[in-house]
Amino acid sequence: MNKAIEIVKNMVESGLYNQPRKTEDELRNMIRGVASAVPPGLSDDEIEQIAREIEHKQGIKAGLGAVVDSEDFEPWLDDAKPSIEPFYWNRYRKLLLQNGLPKDVVLTTDTVTDKILGRLGNPDKHVPWDRRGMVVGHVQSGKTANYTGLICKAADAGYRLIIVIAGIHNNLRNQTQARIDEGFIGRDTGRSQETKKSGAKHTVGVGHFDPNNTPVSLTNTLRDFNMDTASTNTSEIDSYKVPVVLVIKKNHRTLANLLDWLKDNSARGDQEMIDQPMLLIDDEADNASVNTKYGKKLVTTINGQIRDLLNMFHRSCYVGYTATPFANIFIDPDQDDEMYNEDLFPRDFIIGLDAPTNYFGPTKIFVDGLPEDGVPTWLRYITDNDDILPLKHKIDHELDALPSSLTRALRTFLLARTIRNMRGQQAAHCSMLVNASRFTAVQGHLRNRLHDTLERVQNSVRINASRGAAALSDPEIAALHGVWQEEYYDTEFDWPSIQSELLDAIASAKIVEVNSRANDLDYSSSGERGQTVVAVGGFSLSRGLTLEGLTVTWFLRNTMMYDTLMQMGRWFGYRNGYEDLCRIWMPSEAIDWYAFIANAADELHDELRTMEKAKATPRMFGLAVRSHPASLLVTARNKLGSGQKVTMRIGLSNKFVETAKVSIKPGDLTANLELAKSLISKINAGTFHEERTQWGRLIRGVPVGYVDEFLAGWRNEDRSVTTDPRPIRSYIRARKSDQLRTWDVLIPSLEKGTTDDTLGTGVVPANRSVDLRDLKHEFMSFSGKKMRVASRGIEKAGVDVSKAQTAEAKYRAKAGRSEVERVNYPD
Repeated sequence: MNKAIEIVKNMVESGLYNQPRKTEDELRNMIRGVASAVPPGLSDDEIEQIAREIEHKQGIKAGLGAVVDSEDFEPWLDDAKPSIEPFYWNRYRKLLLQNGLPKDVVLTTDTVTDKILGRLGNPDKHVPWDRRGMVVGHVQSGKTANYTGLICKAADAGYRLIIVIAGIHNNLRNQTQARIDEGFIGRDTGRSQETKKSGAKHTVGVGHFDPNNTPVSLTNTLRDFNMDTASTNTSEIDSYKVPVVLVIKKNHRTLANLLDWLKDNSARGDQEMIDQPMLLIDDEADNASVNTKYGKKLVTTINGQIRDLLNMFHRSCYVGYTATPFANIFIDPDQDDEMYNEDLFPRDFIIGLDAPTNYFGPTKIFVDGLPEDGVPTWLRYITDNDDILPLKHKIDHELDALPSSLTRALRTFLLARTIRNMRGQQAAHCSMLVNASRFTAVQGHLRNRLHDTLERVQNSVRINASRGAAALSDPEIAALHGVWQEEYYDTEFDWPSIQSELLDAIASAKIVEVNSRANDLDYSSSGERGQTVVAVGGFSLSRGLTLEGLTVTWFLRNTMMYDTLMQMGRWFGYRNGYEDLCRIWMPSEAIDWYAFIANAADELHDELRTMEKAKATPRMFGLAVRSHPASLLVTARNKLGSGQKVTMRIGLSNKFVETAKVSIKPGDLTANLELAKSLISKINAGTFHEERTQWGRLIRGVPVGYVDEFLAGWRNEDRSVTTDPRPIRSYIRARKSDQLRTWDVLIPSLEKGTTDDTLGTGVVPANRSVDLRDLKHEFMSFSGKKMRVASRGIEKAGVDVSKAQTAEAKYRAKAGRSEVERVNYPD
C-alpha cells in the first residue's frame, strides 16, 4: 500500500471514530473528499480499496468481557472522571486507530480498560490500600494492547510509578519495552544516549500526536533495569511531575536490584513504606510468579520478591495478565488469612477479555477448522519425524536431513509470502515458526539444514523462474508447483503469475535462531519491505513473544499441560488478509489435545460470565475452576504444590468425560472385558426399566454400586488423564446417597450390522480410526477433533426430547453454529 493510501485511510478512520456508521455512498464520498487534499490524489480503484477495508473492519466486533468482583468493591472512577484529563489515553486511542484497529474494538478497549482501572485503587485516596486482580485474555489476542491502554489511563488518573514485569526472556522484555515506548512513552528509549548527544527526540508512536508530558523510563529497549543507570536519572521518585515507568524481566536479580534502588531513591512518608501510588503489571502472570513451594513459610524467590515490592508501598495494585490462568487459580484461597492476603491470588477482581470476532484462535483452528470428514482447514499432520527427529531426543542429537513435512512447510511458507505480496502486503512482515526441540544445539542444526534448503530453492528460482513453463523441469520449482496445487490452488492467482513473482518475494528470506544463545529476530531493521523470516527456537518462542505476520508453523512438541500447550500457540492472533494462507503442521496427538483444551478454555470464560451474573467472588471462581474435571492436567505439577499427593475436588455436574486413549496390553484388555461382562451380567439378572434407543440399549435405575464397582476395576491408560477413575469415584461416593443413587447405563450399539454377543448382550460395534504409531507403546488413541469413542449425539440417550431440543437451541444461539457438535444436557 503506497503512502498516500495509508495517509487517507488513517485520516478517514480517525474521522469516523465519533460518527455514526455511514452508508456505502457516504463512506466513499468521505474518502474522496479526504483524498483530494492528499497529493497526488487517489484513483477510483484505490478509493474503493480503502472503502472495502474500512467496511471489513466495521464488521469486526468485540464483547465487553465478564467481571468477577470481591464483596468489598467500591466504585470510584465515575466520580473521579470530571477531574481526569485523558491526555495519555487520547494519544493511545489515536495510535490504535492509525494502526488499523477496528473502531468497535477500540471502543471496547476503552470500556474494558475503564472497568479494570475502576477496580484499582483510587490514587487520590490517601489511605493505605492494596488491590490484587487478574485479567484473563486469549493467547496472542491483544493483552499487551490492553494493559498499555490501562497504563495510559492509570497515568491520567494519577499513578506516578508503573512497573511492567514482562516475562522471563530478554527478547520478550525488549519487545514489551518497544510497545510501551510506542503506546505510552512516545520516544525510542533504546536511542536515549543518542538523544543526549544530538538533541534528537527519536519520536515514535504516540509521540507523533503530542510529544509533551513524556513519561520517564528507567529501562530501555536495549537494557533491563540497572541501578547505576537509574540513579543517574533521578534522586527521588517524588521529584517527577510525569509518570515513571519500568519494563523489567521476571528475574530474581533484576527484582532484587529494583527493591534496593527503591529503598535508596524514594521520598517516604515514614521509614518503612513509599507513599506514591504504584501499579504493577505482571505479564504472563502464570509463569514464574506463582509460589510453587506451598508451605506456610516456604515462598519461591520471585513470588516473594513481587510480594516485597508490593509491600514497599502504602498504596499498590497488582494486575496479572494471562491467557492461561490455571496456575494462578491454584493459589490456595483457603490458606489462613495471613498467607492468603500475602500471596498473589487475584482476591479483588478477575476480568475476562472477549476476543474480537476476527481472532484466529484455538476454537477456530482446532474445533471449527477440523471437520469430522475431509481435510482440516489450516492443520497438517507430522507423521515423518520419528527416524530423523523423534519427539524425545537427546541434547547431542545429530540432524543430517529434514523431515519431508518440514521441507514442505518451508515451501508452503515461500508460496504464502509470494501470494501475500501479490495481495499488496509487501510492506508487512511474514514469518514462519519452527519449534521442534528444547535444546539450543539441536535448534542450531535445524537452522543450518533449513538454511541449506532455503538457499537451494532461492538459487533455483533465481536461475529458472523466468523461463515460463520450462522452469518446471527444475526439481525445486516443480516441488513448489506441487505444493501450490495442493495448498493454494483455489487462491485468486494462477501458477504462471505466482512463478513470475517468486524471486522478488523470497530473495530476502532468511533463517534465524531465537533462543538463549542467539536472537537474530529483528523486525525493526526493515526498509519499505517487510521481513521474510523463518524463526527456529524453543522456550523463547513458547511464551509471550510475537512473531509478526506468522503464516506457517511446524510444531513438534509434546506436553499435556494446558498452560504450556496454549502458550506455545504463537500461531494464534490476527491474520487479516491472509488467514486462508496460514498452515500449521503438528503431530495428531497434539492436535487432539489442542481441540480438547480449546473447549476447556471456552468453558473457563463461560464460567466467568456465569459467576458475574451470580455476583460470585474471585475466591468462588477459583474453587469452581479447581473442581473442573480437566483440572487434573491444566498445569505443571510443581504449580499445584510440592507434596507427592495432589488432592483435587472434581466437579462433574453437567460435564462430559470420555476415554480417548485405551491400553492394549493383553492383561488390561482381558481385565476390562471381564469387568464389562460382569456389569452386564448383573444388569441382565436385575429388574430394571429398559428402552431401545437409536444409540443402543438403555437401562434405567441401575444402583450406583454397580457403576462404582466397574470404575474401581477399570484399568485406565495412564495418558488418559481426565478419565482417571480415582477422582471420578471420589466425586460419585460423595453423592451416592442422593444425586447419584441410581444411574442410566447405555450399552452402545449400531442399528445395522453384524451382532457380537461377547459381552453377554447383542452389540453391533462401531468402527473407529486410531493412530497406528501409538500401538508400539501399547496404547491406542482415537482420532478426531473431539477425541471421542462414542458417536455424535449419544449423550441425548435418556434425556427428555424437549429438554434436548432446548439445550441444542441454546447451544446454537451461543456458538453461532448451525450444527450441534456437542451439548451438555441437563440432569
